[in-house]
Amino acid sequence: MGILKDLLNAKKQEMLHFLEQIVNIDSGSHIKSGIDEISGLLKVKFERLGFIVEVVEEKAHGNHLVIQHRDAVQPEIIIIGHMDTVFPEGTAKRRPFTMKDGCAYGPGVIDMKASLVELVYALTCMKQKGKKGYQNVQIVLNSDEELGSPTSRSLIMNQAINKKYALILEAARPDGSIVTARRGGGQFKIFVEGKAAHSGIEPEKGHSAIEELAYKVIKLQQLTNHEEGISVNVGLIQGGTAANTIAAEASAQVDVRISQKKQINPLKEQIEKICATNYIAGTKTNVIGKIERIPMEKSQRTEALLSVIKQAGQELGLTITDTATGGSSDACLTSAMGVATIDGLGPIGGFFHSEEEYLVISSLLERTLLLATVIQKLSE
Repeated sequence: MGILKDLLNAKKQEMLHFLEQIVNIDSGSHIKSGIDEISGLLKVKFERLGFIVEVVEEKAHGNHLVIQHRDAVQPEIIIIGHMDTVFPEGTAKRRPFTMKDGCAYGPGVIDMKASLVELVYALTCMKQKGKKGYQNVQIVLNSDEELGSPTSRSLIMNQAINKKYALILEAARPDGSIVTARRGGGQFKIFVEGKAAHSGIEPEKGHSAIEELAYKVIKLQQLTNHEEGISVNVGLIQGGTAANTIAAEASAQVDVRISQKKQINPLKEQIEKICATNYIAGTKTNVIGKIERIPMEKSQRTEALLSVIKQAGQELGLTITDTATGGSSDACLTSAMGVATIDGLGPIGGFFHSEEEYLVISSLLERTLLLATVIQKLSE
């Protein structure tokens, strides 16, 4: 792979220029125009390499891309990335792409615009050097991963059918580790209805939705079990109309994370039981929601794929380590289908979703070379 390394080094400035271009485009999950601008730039890049790019149009969200080389025949590898970020419109203008002391900064630079650059140039170098592995990949780039992939979930799962391997391009951890396990999770919304009354004149005629919700919040929080990898967090509550009025309505949004598939049904039943229990007479409660992302658990298939990646790293002089992380990603979807899945194959960086988000520039070349090497190994 020495010839690929030399070619990548020659393309370093070109890669950074493309990264700057897409970082300076606002592409928050709800900014359709920005996401579609980025997908248009990527479409041109891939088509120049001989790939067929299908644009899956969305009305409310950005368009998704499904990409496969024109010479591909039943590719065995699915590569998944996303084009959206968490940042609002105007962020790119306020703090555009910059480089300092070996790092690059800007909205979405590591989550995950650097990974998009990595993918384009891994395939570019493979094609230019006659490595045929690029014919063995199918790529899905979605526009709503940061929202939990509501419109792209079925697209990803359909494309993953009959695939042997799934390579997910979320960033590597700050220490360089790739990800072999992720927690799954979902969200629940709780609505409590009570009865309003004046808290000074006739409080006995009221039934406080806030008081009812308070009992439920305490019970829900107690479902957290860090040793088992379960966390239940009531992160947002609303209710009432005035301090001197018994609250007729209250609501809460609950974030749930689990580490094992077997935890899903028991936890869901506990949440439903708490919501069905009445603590304050005269109130009633409704709950909606579900655990949408099944945990990505480390399996024998994962271990076998990890072994290939470690071997590729060893050939490149890179020591590859792996870790588990609490966040969910599209890796949970392919893993749940039984496809051997590894995440965190993007470049190295940190402080995701914050103004301090950064990319270690040297890792952009290293991880591009690693991705190309892994694709080729899995295709031989």
